[in-house]
Amino acid sequence: MKKSTFTLLIFLSLFSILSAQTYFPEKGKWVEKSPTELGLDSDKIQQAINYAIEHESDADPNLKIAHYESAFGREPFGYPIGPMKIRGAATGLIIYKGYVVGKWGDPNRVDLTFSVAKSFLSTTAGLAVEEGLITSEMDLVYPYMAPIYPYEPTKLMINKADHFEDEDTFELFNTEHNRTITWDHLLRQTSDWEGSLWGKPDWADRPREGVKEKRTRPQNAPGSVYEYNDTRVNVLALALMNVWRKPLPVILKSKIMDPIGASDTWRWTGYENSFVIIDGQIMQSVSGGSHWGGGMMLSAWDQARFGYLTLNDGKWNNQQLIPSFWINKSKTPTPANPGYGFMNYFLNNDQEFIPAAPKTAFAHIGAGTNMIYVDQENDLVIVARWIPNNDKNELVRLVLESLK
Repeated sequence: MKKSTFTLLIFLSLFSILSAQTYFPEKGKWVEKSPTELGLDSDKIQQAINYAIEHESDADPNLKIAHYESAFGREPFGYPIGPMKIRGAATGLIIYKGYVVGKWGDPNRVDLTFSVAKSFLSTTAGLAVEEGLITSEMDLVYPYMAPIYPYEPTKLMINKADHFEDEDTFELFNTEHNRTITWDHLLRQTSDWEGSLWGKPDWADRPREGVKEKRTRPQNAPGSVYEYNDTRVNVLALALMNVWRKPLPVILKSKIMDPIGASDTWRWTGYENSFVIIDGQIMQSVSGGSHWGGGMMLSAWDQARFGYLTLNDGKWNNQQLIPSFWINKSKTPTPANPGYGFMNYFLNNDQEFIPAAPKTAFAHIGAGTNMIYVDQENDLVIVARWIPNNDKNELVRLVLESLK
C-alpha cells in the first residue's frame, strides 16, 4: 500500500471518528441548524411549533392568580409561602442530534419550572451516593439525620418564659413509621412520610379522598403506594441538605449547572420560613417544586441543557456528571407506579404517558405544563413550556413525524 493511500485512510478514519462524536454546546452558544440540514421535514417542524404556540395554556400568566384559581389554592393551608413570578408566553426548543432545529417564544426568559425541580433534587441525591455521603439509596434515612435547628429570628422577641417547654429543634424521622423510610422511598414518592414541614401537613397536599379521610387513615407501608406529595419532596430536600451540609443550589451549580454550560440566570429557592442553621450557617432548604411558591426558576435553554445531559446518560463532553447507574435507576419503575422512576422521571414503558413516543422515552414534567421530553432512540430533546398537559402528545407526534 502506498504511503499516500495509507495516510488518506488514516485521515478518513479519524474524520469518521470525529464526525461521529456527540456535539455539546458551549456556554451561551448553541448551534442552530435548519431541519433540512439534518434530514428533517421542515414543514412538520413548523407545524409542531405552530401547534405549541396556538395551544398555549389558558391559565392566568400571573401564577399567584393561577394558583388560587386551581385546586392547589383550595387545599388546606394552600397559600403560597415562596416567591412566584408572572410567566411568559408559550416557549420551547427542539434539539435533534444536539443541534437546535426549532424554537419559539423567548427561550432566554427565566420562569418557574414547577416540578421539573424534582429531577434536579433527585440528581443531588445521586451525587450524594456517588460521593459516599449516602452509602446506598436503600439505606434507612433516620440514621443519617441530626436534629433540625430552624432559623426563627422572630423568637428573639418572644418572652422565653412563655415557651419554656417548647422544643427548639425538630426531627424529621422520629415516628415509628418514619423510621422505616429509605432514601429510595422518598425518591420514588412511596414513603407516605407523616408529619408537617414548613407549615404544610402531609395530609393537606392533594387530599383527593377528603381531608378527614386522608388525615385519619393508617400510613401505608413505605414502598407499597405511590402518592405525589410535595411536603414529602421537601422532606427529601431538607434531609439531603443535612447530608451535604451545604445549600443544594451550591452543589447543583458546581457539579451540574456550571459543567453543562448553564447560564447564570437560574435560581433555586425555598420558602420564607424554610431556613435552618447548619454548622453555624443560615441555609435555606429549597422547594422540590413550586406548589407553594419557590422552586427552580430557569430558562428554556437551561432546561434543554439538563434534558440533553440526561439524554446522554449523565455524560457531558466526556465527563460523567451524573453517575450512569443513577440515570439507570432513575428510569427504573416499581410496582407502586410502573410509569415513574426517581422523581421526576415520567416513563413511557406502556406508551400511555405519551402514546406517540417510543417506550424508552421519558420526560421531566412540571405543572404549567413544563416538559423536558427526552428520546434517546431518536436523539431528541423537546422543551415545551406553558402547553396544556393533554396537548403534549400531539406536539411530540408532530416532531417525530418530521424524522420520517
